[in-house]
Amino acid sequence: LINVYFPNGKMGEERLKYKLDFYEAFLRFTDSLKAEGTKLAVCGDFNTAHKEIDLARPKENATVSGFLPVERAWLDKFVAHGYIDTFRHFNEEPNNYTWWDMKTRARERNVGWRIDYFFVTENLLPMVSDAFIMSEVTGSDHCPVGIILKTAN
Repeated sequence: LINVYFPNGKMGEERLKYKLDFYEAFLRFTDSLKAEGTKLAVCGDFNTAHKEIDLARPKENATVSGFLPVERAWLDKFVAHGYIDTFRHFNEEPNNYTWWDMKTRARERNVGWRIDYFFVTENLLPMVSDAFIMSEVTGSDHCPVGIILKTAN
């Protein structure tokens, strides 16, 4: 299990470059573990909404870090390397978010972003029976996400 916080890129070009470099270094790290046959679950705040379904207002945020094409392309690359978005594997419904802007009270209107994920490698997917977002849990601008793993006999 790897729990990770990915940098936010909203503070300018230099910070965005740092975020993208972090993404690439992380992919090299996880791919090295995966090459050894390790079953991986990677969870945390990726600070990027992957698809339009993953945020309430995709058109308004098309030029905002967290939904930039270059950030989303990296998530495409991560998935192409064999990491499965467990929530989307089990749930294709819209309006499921993990982060809301507290300043605008966006949570009350469910105007959010799904930027917290639980990815697993293909060799771990058969053990995953469900994935969920606990949007009813308050106390932060994020909410918990999780998966249910089947126990081995």
